[in-house]
Amino acid sequence: MGLALGVALSLTAQPAFAGGSRGAGGATESDPKDPSGPKDTLYATAIQFDESKNGTNKSAAPVTPVTNWTPPACWYEPKWSPAQFKKEFQRRWDIPDFSGAGEAHSMDQDHYIKGNPYKDFNKSQTGKGMWWDAVRDKTREEAGDPAAFECDTATFWVKNGETPKVKNAVTPEILSQLAYNKIKVPDTRVTLAPGNTTKVNLPTWAWLDKAQFKPVSVTAALNAGGVNIQATTTAEPTSLTIEPGTSDASTFPASGECPIDDNGHIGEPYATGKADKTPPCGVEYLRSSGNGTYRLKATITWKIHWTGTGVTGEKPLPDGEFGATQDVTVQEIQAINR
Repeated sequence: MGLALGVALSLTAQPAFAGGSRGAGGATESDPKDPSGPKDTLYATAIQFDESKNGTNKSAAPVTPVTNWTPPACWYEPKWSPAQFKKEFQRRWDIPDFSGAGEAHSMDQDHYIKGNPYKDFNKSQTGKGMWWDAVRDKTREEAGDPAAFECDTATFWVKNGETPKVKNAVTPEILSQLAYNKIKVPDTRVTLAPGNTTKVNLPTWAWLDKAQFKPVSVTAALNAGGVNIQATTTAEPTSLTIEPGTSDASTFPASGECPIDDNGHIGEPYATGKADKTPPCGVEYLRSSGNGTYRLKATITWKIHWTGTGVTGEKPLPDGEFGATQDVTVQEIQAINR
């Protein structure tokens, strides 16, 4: 977050050399390699996201991990050459009438300018490495997520081709997790049949549109400061879970979880003549909804995995879920036949 040890004491109002995210947090895009730099580098990142194979319809939304795992809310990546870092250092310390900043400023000068351990922002190593610093996910920060503030290691130098041994320093795996955060999947609205109104004690068939529910993926890539890595994260639908919205109902199968078959189908479309048959995926209501409706919830589970630079095969990430509710009207058969 800061330059050296004193930053935590003196720059709490404006964290020095902290980062954020062009893609993950939705900040205005800016190029951290530009010597002029943005006014605030808190959210600037060189990571690029390719979402050409992501969910695109208007109702597409992020998945929620099935565990308590979350993608990184902050990470480290290459930010500045020696000349760029010098300019950023000067800009950050140009704070008129900032009480108590003197000691911290002196400590940072010793650390980055006077040779303890770096001299003149490591100018002699120009072209041989980059200064790395933290990047924050703006959305997570604004939500008050403590994880967004965990990257508090002072700005550090990394030689070209080396991987820093710092937690959350960007790697293909970190990129895969940031790409996970960008995954969007279709709204989970199931088709129900027969008829427009579900009937008591008659099975209702449920299925999903195969053309809509197919794998989606996002690729995250970083090519800056001697680092050229990428990772692609893919989400594939694996099952549909139905919750009828009332205890007066049975699901098919009994678990309420409808698996995807070898042809990519979830459930089976209803056809004339199937009214008395048991659907592979569906629900049977045992009581009418009266003058109201039941709120049926349909949740898709997505298997998520990644591959990337230097990785052989697919590596797992936590499964994700996305669900939606829809109103279901259930009537007694007698009422319909009058």
